Amino acid sequence: MNAIREAKIDLDAVRSNFAVLSVAVSPAQVLGVVKADAYGHGAVGVARALEEAGAGWLGVADLGEARELREAGIATPILAWLHGPHLDAEFAAQHGIDLGVSTIDQLERAASAGATVQLKLDTGLSRNGFAPGEAEAAFARAAEYERRGQLHVRGIFSHLSNTSAADDDLQAARFTELLDAARDAGLDPELRHLASTQAALVRPELRFDLVRIGIGLYGVGYSDEVDPATLGLRPVMEFAASVAAVRRVAAGSGVSYGYLHRADHDTTLALIPVGYADGVPRSASGRGVVSIGAKQYPNVGRIAMDQLLVDVGDDDVAVGDRAVLWGDPASGAPSAADWARAADTIGYEVVTRVGARVPRTYFEGTAVQGAAAP
Repeated sequence: MNAIREAKIDLDAVRSNFAVLSVAVSPAQVLGVVKADAYGHGAVGVARALEEAGAGWLGVADLGEARELREAGIATPILAWLHGPHLDAEFAAQHGIDLGVSTIDQLERAASAGATVQLKLDTGLSRNGFAPGEAEAAFARAAEYERRGQLHVRGIFSHLSNTSAADDDLQAARFTELLDAARDAGLDPELRHLASTQAALVRPELRFDLVRIGIGLYGVGYSDEVDPATLGLRPVMEFAASVAAVRRVAAGSGVSYGYLHRADHDTTLALIPVGYADGVPRSASGRGVVSIGAKQYPNVGRIAMDQLLVDVGDDDVAVGDRAVLWGDPASGAPSAADWARAADTIGYEVVTRVGARVPRTYFEGTAVQGAAAP
């Protein structure tokens, strides 16, 4: 590796994961979620791989993310669903971006621009989306705008809490009731969607016309009980750095800030030049592991902004050796889920937080494509 740190992004794994998931949820369509810079993997590179793989839809949180994709030449239909008070509906209408709308104001702005919308319903998360008491009025208004030719209602969607089967059942029942109300108001959307990765894989009856697949595309487990490899999914990201220093320390030596750790015997420490500025969770201090060569070593001491230490004992580790924080367990590396457990968080957060100073290097199998999005 040329840089002292890098995130290797395997675009073959993106396409493979998309294919596996598409078969698993068929006949529902798959929307590939590339919000938050494709969960830290690089939105343009991942979106292009998904487009090449035949994805019918891409999903982003906001129009800024959609703009990045359009400016990069990505032509796949996009749904953007989270908006501030100054919604640029004209941009969406001009660039073929569906607006997920959650308020009457957003609906009116979309109609004034002649945009295509998908109505977001709040069926239980208490976040964005029309609440059940607001939905019928929104349906009536949207149907009127559609009759006038001012907008097109392409879809209606909601989002599950994934709390329990019973809670998902309750949300699904609310969603179905609201779909009936939408039809009664004169709407006939072509897309109805409720499920993201977890429900899409385990609840076939909740797939409707389309499923929104996010974390599954990246080969990261959506829960501690699920090993992505058993589903045929491969990790897309390998986050690594070059060993920057190796130091022999005596028993009793303090290690990093606050001396959370003191060496209990003479040992060797390897300095890895990544820290919480690069997305390594500080809360995983003393619990994370790093692989160097064919062996995993424990992090010791506090994870700092730019660096962390691992105890390599008496092993022959040298400056320049490649240290992998997370990647494919099949290669002997820790996984993003391993670091998530060490930090008391979820794999989504681990990969998404990888910082901007970490170059993303894109690969097609074994061929490197460069550090910029391909």
